[in-house]
Amino acid sequence: MAVIISTEEIAPAFKRYVIEAPKIARKHRAGQFVIVLLHEHGERIPLTIADSDPEAGTVTLVVQEVGKSTMEMGTLPVGADIQIVGPLGTPTHIEKWGTCVCIGGGAGIAPLLPIARALKAAGNHVVSILGGRTKELVILRDEMEAASDEMIYTTDDGSFGTQGLVTHALERFITERGAPEQVIAIGPAIMMKAVADMTRPLEIPTVVSLNTIMIDGTGMCGGCRVTVDGTSKFVCVDGPEFDAHTVDFDNMMKRLRTYLPEEQEARRRFLEEHACRAMDTAEVPR
Repeated sequence: MAVIISTEEIAPAFKRYVIEAPKIARKHRAGQFVIVLLHEHGERIPLTIADSDPEAGTVTLVVQEVGKSTMEMGTLPVGADIQIVGPLGTPTHIEKWGTCVCIGGGAGIAPLLPIARALKAAGNHVVSILGGRTKELVILRDEMEAASDEMIYTTDDGSFGTQGLVTHALERFITERGAPEQVIAIGPAIMMKAVADMTRPLEIPTVVSLNTIMIDGTGMCGGCRVTVDGTSKFVCVDGPEFDAHTVDFDNMMKRLRTYLPEEQEARRRFLEEHACRAMDTAEVPR
């Protein structure tokens, strides 16, 4: 069992958890993830590690509450016991390339953080492009600034940085500064596809993380099957990172919608049950 040491809401529907997990903290490398189980009847939740502190024996997870299980996790108090297994997945390949552009969108900024730190520690010049729908959804800005040499921000509504998409910022960077030696993009599948489509004809090496499609985390369920270079791969055991130019994103995006009705129904039931419990509590005589 692991213990939740602290929780913090860092943006609407985003929480940061510091969890006591000494063995995982000692072994964690950039790009790896853990499986979290809230209770014996819960769903396995694959979550990429946003940070780790081997000396304190803690790992940090940044969770966006989008489905039933992540919303249920958001109700847990400090001191709650959870089960956590890891670190899992193949660590990010890190070497000194030169200029590396790290692109993060929404929740994808969290797994990008340890990668940016590792790239900078290896002697690369790290340029981070972060985007979100609004300013408050561009998370972990202070941490990413410390891990980067340059920062570029974009928002859909223009409330922070430049109005537009991260791909617009990448295009401007390439036009003005030339092609970087490496691009790493993590975020919504449509964003990663757009980045791959931009860098492919320019032959810029590009890596993406497909962690959003993972379910079981062991390779047994087949839920995270993707097509890479014409071959079936399992994101949890073969990845979660792949050469962006070989990923069939169209197929991946279709598969991400496979269980959408069931996911929406589970979310609806949770919200309904949670609202009923809140009302029952409020009605208890004092």
